[in-house]
Amino acid sequence: MNPVQQAVVWLNDPLNWTNPGGVLDRIGEHLSMSAAAVLLGCLVAWPVGLWLGHSGRGGGAVVLISNLTLSIPTLALLTILPLTFLGFGRPSVVVALAVFAVPPLLANAYTGVRQADPEARDAARGMGLSGWQVLHRVELPLAVPYLAAGFRTAAVQVVATAALASFVNGGGLGQIIRAGFGLDIAAGGGQIIAGGVLVAGLALAAEGVLALVERVVTPRPLRRARPGADRRAADATAGN
Repeated sequence: MNPVQQAVVWLNDPLNWTNPGGVLDRIGEHLSMSAAAVLLGCLVAWPVGLWLGHSGRGGGAVVLISNLTLSIPTLALLTILPLTFLGFGRPSVVVALAVFAVPPLLANAYTGVRQADPEARDAARGMGLSGWQVLHRVELPLAVPYLAAGFRTAAVQVVATAALASFVNGGGLGQIIRAGFGLDIAAGGGQIIAGGVLVAGLALAAEGVLALVERVVTPRPLRRARPGADRRAADATAGN
């Protein structure tokens, strides 16, 4: 059998799915560490991006931080962080993936607030609302399409990249690919392809689910702002 046929056989073997350390266990590990990384990224990036967008300053800082985090290879972080107090395993993986998630979350949070209708902002201030109230009641709701688009982008990128966790014993679907490389290529080629298909399929599934969630959480009048949100976020941050 060629490797593709081996992959089909491997994926159709129920034991590869249900055994301890099988596909179902690895999917659970993959999703849990991806979710933790995106959540950590949101806790760091959203407050900073929203506040900088509200203050109208820091566009250059947003671009700088985004470019710096994007320029750091995730594999390099996964190599360095295990040598710190985080050690090998899940914590170092979550931190490395969170760094990877920051750029789209930060840029979209900043741009979403900056793109809020100036007339709505001025009207709120004319009604005597404080800066915090303007951010909470006016700018934040109008930034929802951008926040949702940034979250979707970050989550899909993290899910697709989390396969690298296997290099530092972090678990996830990458373990299947790594185990395949540990075999003779004639025997492990099918497992390698199967692992790659599973990672790609999970990323595509995450994209589909989050696209639906994005549509649901975005108010109907603001949905027309959604399709180009990521592109406008990049353009707006570059222009500040």
